[in-house]
Amino acid sequence: MGSNQQAVTFLTNLARAAVGLGASATLLNSSLYTVDGGERAVLFDRFRGVIDATAGEGTHFIIPWLQKPYIFDIRTKPHTFSSISGTKDLQMVNLTLRVLSRPEVNKLPTIFKTLGLEYDEKVLPSIGNEVLKAVVAQFNADQLLTERPYVSALVRDSLIRRAKDFNILLDDVAITHLSYGAEFSKAVEQKQVAQQEAERSRFVVAKAEEERRAAVIRAEGESESAKLISEATAAAGMGLIELRRIEAARKVSSTMAKSGNVVYIPDSGSRMLIGVNPSG
Repeated sequence: MGSNQQAVTFLTNLARAAVGLGASATLLNSSLYTVDGGERAVLFDRFRGVIDATAGEGTHFIIPWLQKPYIFDIRTKPHTFSSISGTKDLQMVNLTLRVLSRPEVNKLPTIFKTLGLEYDEKVLPSIGNEVLKAVVAQFNADQLLTERPYVSALVRDSLIRRAKDFNILLDDVAITHLSYGAEFSKAVEQKQVAQQEAERSRFVVAKAEEERRAAVIRAEGESESAKLISEATAAAGMGLIELRRIEAARKVSSTMAKSGNVVYIPDSGSRMLIGVNPSG
């Protein structure tokens, strides 16, 4: 009977010790929190509110129930958003903007108090659309293409200044996509077609002018040739013309004589024998 009583006492003490160890482990676990690499922690105290100092990487102690840590990712993150904006000449343009952002570490308590953990999703789309609309309204639609580097720089500088007001740092800002409305695209296509037609018309005009000049030069040459022949005829009589006719007839006769099917050539009622085919 006494041994049973001792066993019960031992088990009771063991259970109490286990409960105490469990409670201590739970209390110790709730008193510790870990901040991973690329993160910072902001502490909220039930009596003092948000503490101005931030906790860096590693394991830290807190007072359970009284304090609670909120973890911020301070690494650079990409954000992409689109905006439909009107240009100076009242054309609608669709732009896509990509930014690389991160919070200002020493301002994390302020960011937590004013914006919360999702500060970037609350701020960047709104100020991005605001800046895009303000910048695009300063340019005509065609200038967004011809002056794109300047437009991108203007958007980047303006957006960096606006994000700084919310304690957000931007490492990079870039316009990744730019497209126009259907009406403007159709107008650009019609303009290109009109330019091609104008180039073709200029080519036709230039070709006609060259042909006209060639005709004038050819006519002047023929006139000069006729003049020289007329002068030669006047000086030498009809003998020159008769000589040219005989030379032309001889050349034609020589060419046709090479054909085995030609036997004679009728010429002004007379017949001139060219050749006889031996096999005929």
